[in-house]
Formats: sequence, structure tokens, C-alpha cells
Amino acid sequence: MSLSINDLKNGTVIKIDKDPYAVLFIKHLHIGRGGASIQTKLRNLKTGQVLDRNFKPADEFEEADVEKIKAEFLYFHRDEFWFNEPKNPKNRFLLKSEIIGDSGKFLKPNMEIVAIKFDDEIISVELPIKGDYKVIEAPPAVRGNTAQGGTKVITIETGAKISVPLFINEGDVIRINTSTGEYTERVEKA
Repeated sequence: MSLSINDLKNGTVIKIDKDPYAVLFIKHLHIGRGGASIQTKLRNLKTGQVLDRNFKPADEFEEADVEKIKAEFLYFHRDEFWFNEPKNPKNRFLLKSEIIGDSGKFLKPNMEIVAIKFDDEIISVELPIKGDYKVIEAPPAVRGNTAQGGTKVITIETGAKISVPLFINEGDVIRINTSTGEYTERVEKA
């Protein structure tokens, strides 16, 4: 199906050079006699790369046929992430770490994710925006140590290292934004 610039909205998935791109941001521009155009921010669903592109009214786009499948993360072994469909545990599949990318450091067993399928191939995964993780390693807070803005680096249960405020201790459960990798709040005190 062919789309014009007026059909584009946040979240629309289009094909550009045979790759699927999700529209993250769209702004209509009108410049005097020059006519209208749109300014967009697009994310390549295969590579995760974000680009800024402007389009004119004559531009047409092909809607990308992507399918979103709910899946549950099982485990990680030798560069392979194993998943299954929640309603059908026998239907397992694996994804290599190149496809998972940085999201892999926030995957924990039994976490529900969304796998994005394009041309009968899973090209990426979407994690819940926020996740709760147990702190397994945290250096003690040193009084007066505010040279780094009052933060320290801790290790969470998945092995990822996160910068957090000084009051976070080992055993605490913290909430992290999985898309940015940033600490948001403490959920449970140890």
C-alpha cells in the first residue's frame, strides 16, 4: 500500500531502501511560496540507527509489513538469546546478540518482550520501557564524594552496570528505563 506524507504518523512503519523504518517524530513545515514539506525522525528497525529526513508532498512511501509477536525471554547461552511464545512454550526460537544489541543487558528470565518480524525474519525486540532489577553489587557511598554529581556505578542482576544515586545499596530493587539505560527510582529498599 502506498502512503503520502499526509498518511505518516508517529509509530507508522515504512520501507526506505528495502529496510523498515518507524516514524518517531513528524512535523509539518510550510515555508512561504515554497510549499509544504515534513520533517521526520526515523529509526531503522534492523540496525536501530536514527536519522532525520525531510520529505516533499510528491514523495510516496510503501508501508512496511511488520508483525509484532509477544515472546518470553528464557535464557542466554553462548551468544544466543532463547525465547518462547507465552501461550505455546514448545515454540522456542533463538536470536543472536547482533539482533538483540544493547537490549540484551536488560533481559532477565521470564521477561515479556515483543519480537518484531519483517519478511518472515525477526529483526529486533522491544523490551518493556521500564524494568525492576535487583542490585547485586554496589560500592559503599563515601561521605563528601559528590565530585561525580553524587552518583556511583552499581551492577544489577543481569550484569549491566548502571549509574545511580549514592543512597542505592546492594540488595535494593531499582527501576531502570530499558531504552536509555538510566536509573529512574528505587522500588524496594534492602
